[in-house]
Order: sequence, then structure tokens, then C-alpha cells
Amino acid sequence: MTREETARLKLDRLRAGGKPRVLDLFAGCGGLSLGFQASGFTLRAAVEFDPDAARSHGLNFHGGDKRHSQARDITKIQPEQLATELELGPVADAFDVIVGGPPCQAFARVGRPKLREIDAHPQAFRHDPRARLYQEYLRWVDVIQPLAVLVENVPDVLNHGGQNIAEEICEVLEGKGYVCGYTLLNAAFYGVPQMRERMFLIALRREVGQQVIFPQPTHWVVLPPGYEGSRAVALKVLNGQIGEAQNYIDPPAASPDLPGAVTAEQALQDLPPIFAREQLASGLLKRGARRFDKTIPYPKMRTLSAHAQLMRSWPGFEAPAEGLKDHVIRYLPRDYELFARLNPGDQYPQAHEHAMTMLAERIASLRRQGQIIREGSAEYERLRDAIVPPYDAGKFPNKWRKMWRDQPARTLMAHLGKDGYSHIHYDSEQARTLSVREAARLQSFPDGFVFCGTMNPAFRQIGNAVPPLMARALAETIMTALRGKGAQDDHVSDRAAAAV
Repeated sequence: MTREETARLKLDRLRAGGKPRVLDLFAGCGGLSLGFQASGFTLRAAVEFDPDAARSHGLNFHGGDKRHSQARDITKIQPEQLATELELGPVADAFDVIVGGPPCQAFARVGRPKLREIDAHPQAFRHDPRARLYQEYLRWVDVIQPLAVLVENVPDVLNHGGQNIAEEICEVLEGKGYVCGYTLLNAAFYGVPQMRERMFLIALRREVGQQVIFPQPTHWVVLPPGYEGSRAVALKVLNGQIGEAQNYIDPPAASPDLPGAVTAEQALQDLPPIFAREQLASGLLKRGARRFDKTIPYPKMRTLSAHAQLMRSWPGFEAPAEGLKDHVIRYLPRDYELFARLNPGDQYPQAHEHAMTMLAERIASLRRQGQIIREGSAEYERLRDAIVPPYDAGKFPNKWRKMWRDQPARTLMAHLGKDGYSHIHYDSEQARTLSVREAARLQSFPDGFVFCGTMNPAFRQIGNAVPPLMARALAETIMTALRGKGAQDDHVSDRAAAAV
């Protein structure tokens, strides 16, 4: 059967009322999967290398089925093998949509001519780690022949070492029979309480008969200068070189008439407070692995924000009645008092100043008690180490930041578990970094979504994920394209009405 015939058979099934079937590659714990599932897609399978993330995905989407919870290396498993292991039938008829994002490091600096050669001769560069994951992703597209493909990555793929990787991906997919487009979208414009900028690429089989469009924003926010600057850097390769970026699409414009972006306080205020200094003093907060074995009930509140209501009532992932088990924080005894002193928006230089003031106050207090601490002495150094973080204030300006309660959070990173100072809680009384559940809320994971492993693996899964609400907006756009002629016009109207 030809590719064209396969595409038409899949389209006929969908346009007769069948649900699109999704394969999530590089799936992580399932941010894309959750968004697509919420938009009416059937999630049939995922491929994920990290064992904790694979277990999370299998637990949340397949009830913990061991076949779906198994970590799989895309470079070592064949699409046909996956279909057999999961009893999905013939692989060419198993899926309608592939979503995911091969890490950009895998194909950086390979070059457009070499990418074409890799695609034309799949075995020629299997030894090349720079091209391997990109090659594997294309190979799965070849074998599965999906009607739609979604690729997500960091904005830098538009100017990675002088290359526009997204454009090169489009060139390869166009040669396979797809219509492509890519853009930069910020999650804060789509109901996510986080200013997260990412590149998204959509490819549709020509038989679908639709042009690529991207979802209309549902919220409004003025992004800080740093985000606009990052976008400018990412787009540098496009400026004045539109001929080299034929598939780039300007992101849909947001209107100030839309509802304001979801703020950190709206996202987190209904969660149980954790007063770090009090717990440290009482011995409740101790050093050691943070396991999810203790339940914390929700506090009683008269009203909830719309975001909190959604996070508690997401169909299939409703809030656990007994409370939360992953509302745990890092053990940072030196810094809790310092966190309490920070002002919203303070970064490490300001934190260092506050810490030096605290050191001076402590020395003055000891002097009043008759103890003289001289600068440079062993006792001075001991006190300094106990109060002042050891980082150079001129070299780490962005490693710390106290959140604003009335703004969306800044971008959550995968290493949040090891460097959570980038998101210090806005509440000075709590004086701490974010908990796992708070990070999940800022990423728009519902409260009933379970993360396997301990605290650090959970933070990594959350930080690596595509926000489910962002994924849902993209999934709705792809669904309208797959439905057929006129669906995209209806989609634009529906999203506009939903934002009112």
C-alpha cells in the first residue's frame, strides 16, 4: 500500500468519527500526552528512556501496566517491536499522530547537507551521536506514516550554532509528504502560570488538505524584557533571511482585552502552607531523601481560583480526597531566614547583600553579649559560612530569584531539584523554595497526576515536560485540521469565544 493510500485510509477513519491515535516519543512523564488526551486523542503508546519518567507515564495513562511503564531506548527498539510488545497490530496502522521532541544536542552542528544525507542513507551515520536521535525520530515517522507530527524544543533551535534546526526538520519532512510550519509560543498566553517560551513545529500530511496554524492565545501578559531578548536571539537567523526560513510562522498575537495571565498566587494559594523555619526548628524538616509517603490535607478555603479549580478537577486526574503526598521541599537550613528577607524579584546580588547584613547583625549581637568576632578570624569564617551563600555575587546573578505573587512564574528548569533557588516562594512567611506539587501546578499538571520516584526525579520530570495546558491548545489545533475542511475556521471562533 502506498503512503498516500495509507494516509487516506487513516483520514477516512477519523472523519467517520474515530479518535486520532497518538504515539509520544521522548515522552517524559507525559505533558504532551496529557494535553492530547484531554483534547480527544487516544494515547496508545510512549517511548521514554528515563525509568522514573517511564513509570510515571505508564502509571498515569495505562494504570501502571508494566508493558507501558517500561523504559525504552529509541535507538535500540524498532517501531515494529513496540507495536508487537503492546499488541497494537500492524505498525503502519497503529498511530495517526506522533508528538515529541528529540533533544537538540543530538543533531546540532550536523549541517543541512548532512541531514539530507542521513535521511537518504539511514545506516551511513548511525555511529554519529550528533545525528542519532534526529535520525531515529525521522525513521519512526517513516515507518508509522502519521497524519500529523508535533515537535517541541527550546527556542535556540532556530539559531543553534548558526543553524536553523527547525527549518531543516521541515525540509526533511516536506520531502516525506508533509506541509510544515513552526513558531515560538509562550505558555503564559495559554493559561499556564509560567512564562515558558518554546519552539513548536507542526507537520500535516498533504492528504489532510489543511495549512498549519497555531492556537490563538487565551490570556494576556506583558513579558519581561529578558523573554523578548531571548526571542530576538533565537530569531536572529531569520531576520533579513526569510528565504532561509520559509516555514516560519509568526505566533498568533495576544490582545490586551483577553483575561490576564494566571499568576503564581492564583496557581498556588490553595495548597497547604509549609512554614520551613518552623518545621526546621521543630525537627519535622530533616536532611534525607524526600519520599512521597506522607499525606498533607488541603486547607479549607471558601473560594478557589479558576486555575486551582481546574487543577483539582481535571477529568481522570482529580485531586486525591485524602490530600497531597508530593508537597515536599528541599532541605536548605542555611537559607530559610535569608529567603524571608528577600523582596519580590530579588536575585542573587540582592540576596548576597541581605546575607551580609544578617552576618553584621549577628556579629553585633554577639558583641553586645561580650563576644568580639574579628573579620578574618576562624569564628568569623564559621559564622559567614553559616549565613552567607558561598557564590560570587558577580557571577551568579540569575541563579536566585524570589517570585512575584502577581505574575506568572519564570521558566521552570529540569534541574529545579538541585537548583531550586530560581523559584523562591513569594510568601516570606513560608520562606522556602517550591515544593514538587507547586512546581507541578506552575507547569499545569493536575493534582491527581502522580510522579514516580523521589523529589529530585519528580522535579526533573516536571521541568522537562511540555505544560499540559500548552499541549492541549496545540492538540485542539491539530484536531481541527484532522477533522477536515472548514474545521480550522470553527477552531479559531471556538477559542475566541472560550476566552471571553
